[in-house]
Amino acid sequence: MKFSALDRQKEIYLDGFSGRRPRIPTSFDQLEAAAREKASEAAFAYIAGGAGMQTTVANNREGFHKLRIRPRMLRDVSTRDTSIELFGRRLPSPLFLAPIGALELVHKEADKAVARAAARLGLPMIFSNQAAFSMEDCSAEMGDSPRWFQLYWSKSDELVISFLQRAAACGCEAIVVTLDTTMLGWRPMDLDLGHLPFSFAKGLGQYVSDPVFQRIVRENWEKGGLETPPGFTFSKLFNFFRQVANYKGGGSFLQKLQSKFPLVGVRTFTDIYSRPSISWDDLSFLREHTKLPILLKGILRGDDAQLALDHGVDGIIVSNHGGRQVGGAIASIDALPEVVKVIDGRIPVLMDSGIRDGSDVFKALALGATAACIGRPYAYALALAGEQGVYELLANMMAEFELTMGLAGCRGIGEMRGLADERM
Repeated sequence: MKFSALDRQKEIYLDGFSGRRPRIPTSFDQLEAAAREKASEAAFAYIAGGAGMQTTVANNREGFHKLRIRPRMLRDVSTRDTSIELFGRRLPSPLFLAPIGALELVHKEADKAVARAAARLGLPMIFSNQAAFSMEDCSAEMGDSPRWFQLYWSKSDELVISFLQRAAACGCEAIVVTLDTTMLGWRPMDLDLGHLPFSFAKGLGQYVSDPVFQRIVRENWEKGGLETPPGFTFSKLFNFFRQVANYKGGGSFLQKLQSKFPLVGVRTFTDIYSRPSISWDDLSFLREHTKLPILLKGILRGDDAQLALDHGVDGIIVSNHGGRQVGGAIASIDALPEVVKVIDGRIPVLMDSGIRDGSDVFKALALGATAACIGRPYAYALALAGEQGVYELLANMMAEFELTMGLAGCRGIGEMRGLADERM
């Protein structure tokens, strides 16, 4: 059944008449505040936090705030089509679910719950390289619904190849190479708590399910070179037990506890998860090992967009990682027009970072984006109400986008260009 914004709006009001309110707030500010109350301090910090003084997070929002939509009137918008065509697939909406790692911090079903919600609406989900559950587990929840895979370029070429092969085998339709996280950014909210989810074996679903990674861990374990840090505290002991409980490979709890296999696995991950030395010339390696479309996530400059074209990539995601990597970076929405101009329609340009509602999606497309990716909003919805919370969040954003489109005088995606600018 085709999604309808008016039907979604009517559903909410009819439920209200019957005394039922939405499971999650429709306002982002209220959604974030409620998630802060529900989630642990460490979980909220990991999802909400940005780099440095949080200025890039603020820049992303300011970039959207300063844009103004200028609607056209009397355009007959009685019928509206929000669908787009991308890599041979017709999608119901230009809304994508961006990859978010370690979602088990906020809900035990984590990525699987998100995958089910996305599939109910036919929206594409980009599986996180740092997911709680494997890409195969999440694919099993989605049926024929579209999904892509995010790749962090590991120091192990074998592991990269294995991830690429697994992504193709489980139905992923594109590879999204994240460029801006060759090292973790300086994130004060996490640092002040001394908390990194991967240290507790969270966000390792793609790794512990991978035969290449399992072999590398086994080799490190047999070498015996990764021992428990010296010194004893009850906190260290407690956290080691948590690590053992969270680690999904290595036998029973008792076997993992005795062997310290999870400790070796976590340290192996931190040692190889990302490669700071990758360069433009390395992209040919990916092309040799996958036939899937390759998109580069993290482009914020026109000259980098040109290099992406020169190296034959299939798409770009304009992104500053939600403000989590470089403090004081340009807002993604501010970088978008320059990248769109350089690309000039030759490959798709998606937009990520700072999108909070349907009007933000409209603004991104009005500036030339092919589609828009959301992150924090669905993580907050997951924290509050699991799969149903994510479903309602996505349905609300689809509805608001469609209503904004119609009220701005647009019957389809192609009529949006030029309807958002900085004029006051």
